[in-house]
Amino acid sequence: MDEIIVVYLPYILSVVTIWTMWMAGNKSPVAWIVGLLNQILWVIWILATHSYGLLPMTGAICFVYARNYLRWSNAEGTAGAPTSK
Repeated sequence: MDEIIVVYLPYILSVVTIWTMWMAGNKSPVAWIVGLLNQILWVIWILATHSYGLLPMTGAICFVYARNYLRWSNAEGTAGAPTSK
């Protein structure tokens, strides 16, 4: 099972990360939820490959994705990204 995670999961991670950025560029608040869920896959890969140095990055990305989701979902009168303030 570890071999499957180590060899094939990076392809899934790449596709989901690119998809997340595409959705964010289209101002879709769902992008941040998909990004957060993708971090679960990143943690699985990090633990399987013993790449523990990537854990701080994953934590920071989770914080940013959660922050962005909350800001976008609380935007006054808009369904998408907030205007600059």
